[in-house]
Amino acid sequence: MGPQMISPDFVDDALACLRRQRIATAPVLRAAGLPAIVCEPVTPQQYGRLWLAIAGTIDDEFFGLAARPMRQGSFKLLCHAVLHAGTLDKALRRALQFLRVVLDEPHGELVVADGQAQIVLTQSGAPYPAFAYRTFWLILLGVACWLTGRRIPLQRIDFACPSPDQRSDYQQFFGVPVHFDRPDSRLAFNAAYLALPTIRSAQALKTFLRGAPGNLLVRYRHDTGWVAKTRAHLKALPAAEWPDFDSLAVRLGTTPATLRRRLRSEGQSFAAIKDELRGALAQSLLRGHALSVAEIAAELGFTEPSAFHRAFRKWTGTSPGAFRRDVHAANPEP
Repeated sequence: MGPQMISPDFVDDALACLRRQRIATAPVLRAAGLPAIVCEPVTPQQYGRLWLAIAGTIDDEFFGLAARPMRQGSFKLLCHAVLHAGTLDKALRRALQFLRVVLDEPHGELVVADGQAQIVLTQSGAPYPAFAYRTFWLILLGVACWLTGRRIPLQRIDFACPSPDQRSDYQQFFGVPVHFDRPDSRLAFNAAYLALPTIRSAQALKTFLRGAPGNLLVRYRHDTGWVAKTRAHLKALPAAEWPDFDSLAVRLGTTPATLRRRLRSEGQSFAAIKDELRGALAQSLLRGHALSVAEIAAELGFTEPSAFHRAFRKWTGTSPGAFRRDVHAANPEP
């Protein structure tokens, strides 16, 4: 399954709200352009159409999973509420307050400690299904990534509920270690991202809403501009051969001062881009068995494994060895 495809199990999760209300699923699937039985992965756009079709059928954009329904149009109002927040920190706090008013529960809170930001979800009674927490985080992360024009790398996800049957699909979708049966549900990322500016305009919001909710599933980021050019240039080279900043500017046909200013205007820096790419590559290599941690460190351009360990802990909040063990425990070989 490609990285931009959605598991059929998540389709079934979405349809469960119709079955609970004894609503036939076939007409809703047909309205979304999907077959009556979905056995293959679907695209984010197809899943987005299904999301809209279900919301239109039950008048709830949250699949009937919260204490109160998220009536049609709520997501649009949420986007308007956070559009001019100024920073990601303020946008997240405003979004969480909005969702508290709309949904009541699960209730989200932003907690910052020891350089880590966590979105902690709580409820007064028994935990909600994993799909409810996943939907909450999809909405919140999708809007956050779009507002800042940045993909926000996650460090860890905990679910208060038991693991669903398709636990590996949750691991694959979020791309970080996923833990179930925890005291509460929480999503963690580097707190430095909270300072990112919100960069979108009212006109950009109109375009974003036309693609929603399908575009929430791709963790929105710039596909044009100087950030994209920088990322593309680095991704085309082995990490150990990446140029320094001044050399990169020359290769991109500009000056270091201009490139630095343009990256800053898009809410990014050269160091952050390298960290994001190295972090993603490190996690990909650690999911396999071919290379040792020391070999992965060298592959990423670190002269000492200890430097890689420090960087990886900064990116993810855990060590390379612990990350590898968590991934392999969640996806045991047959």
